Amino acid sequence: MRTASLTSLAAVLALGVALPAIAAGNTITGNTVGPDNAPKTLTFRMTTDGPRNNDPAVADGYGKLFREYVARHPGWKVELQMMSGDIGQEQARLLEQAKSGNAPDCAAVDSFVLPLFKKSGVLQSFAPYFNKDEIDQLFPFIREGITGTDGKIYAWWWATDLRVLYRNKAVIAEAPQTWDDTKTAALASVKQGMEGILFNGGRFEGTTFDWLANFWAEGGKLVDDAGKPIFGEGENRAKFVKAVDYYRGLVESGAAPKRVATIGNYDDFNAAAAAGTTALFVGGNWQLAQLKSTLDAGDFANWTFSMLPGPTKEQRSTGTGGWTVASFSKDPAKVEMCANLAREIYMGPANALQEQLPTRADLYDKYPVFATEANKAFAAALKVGQARPGAPVYPEISNQIQIMMGKVLTGSQPTEAAVDDAFKAATDAFKRL
Repeated sequence: MRTASLTSLAAVLALGVALPAIAAGNTITGNTVGPDNAPKTLTFRMTTDGPRNNDPAVADGYGKLFREYVARHPGWKVELQMMSGDIGQEQARLLEQAKSGNAPDCAAVDSFVLPLFKKSGVLQSFAPYFNKDEIDQLFPFIREGITGTDGKIYAWWWATDLRVLYRNKAVIAEAPQTWDDTKTAALASVKQGMEGILFNGGRFEGTTFDWLANFWAEGGKLVDDAGKPIFGEGENRAKFVKAVDYYRGLVESGAAPKRVATIGNYDDFNAAAAAGTTALFVGGNWQLAQLKSTLDAGDFANWTFSMLPGPTKEQRSTGTGGWTVASFSKDPAKVEMCANLAREIYMGPANALQEQLPTRADLYDKYPVFATEANKAFAAALKVGQARPGAPVYPEISNQIQIMMGKVLTGSQPTEAAVDDAFKAATDAFKRL
């Protein structure tokens, strides 16, 4: 979900501008890790979770991990392929390439589209490369997400995340516990010259995922056990409409600016916090570290976070996402190298480097960074976390929710009509699967 920072890098790559080396010699160049004359090459398509990260410290950290990785595997080099910032489009392209046999050997696959890749049969099994103890340490929703119908694992889900409510406590002293509290707090900040609460509302997967916590907090379900959409039926429809109206009410009351209908970028929230134009936003746990590096110490001290509010204080949920590493190669040696990359770079070391929450329970004790009060609070919030359903129709449900949200937040269509349209489109998509 951390996709916004890819945009400027993608523009550079599109223009064919050479990226500078980040290590002396040719160990890591613009798109290659390892010696130029290595006889074997592993192609790896990645997000900015790697040596091309925009944060120099993170890029250097990944550079070290990748150099150590190739040093442990003589005769290999890694060719880095960068994704653009449009993750939905990138993942759709990756799936089509995999179906036609033109995918990279190894790639980052977003957890929310992993069911589509599994259903298509394009992933190679990682079962030989991870032992039972390692798999058993995965959180249940993680383990379920990477396991195929044959009981084998087909990816390694290395990091998870969650959504929280950030606030400037110098403006909003108490953490809002309910939807009504949130509206009241946001309106109070507006009276102090701020925009009110910010959240993703544009055509962006984050729009769906961030908002879904409100529906889940009510006990709503998107699909049934067969993966069929049910969010527009019976009690689920009533809960869905209520959760959509919560966001609609924020905009119509002025508690949220109308521009949220166009926001599809978590970096917008960091920028607003830095500019002092907002005191409240829905964001990801990773943004705490970003705020720390963006704001001066005095301003950062005013920012904190809390669990997402619910319709009542007792009804809470949050979305849990994250990235996986998977292999598409028919070459067993390359499949093993991809699994090694997941194990040696991402399973633990990368979690600690970027403070991205591990998916293995035992790693929280292994790395001191996860013993901080903030990370303990994030881990506690995971107890009410919910992953997107492992149903092939989910991406289309998400697409329709994004379209629906645009209609609702701009006031161009009544909530119930927009919800019914989204449900019909999602149901039609399910029938085509």
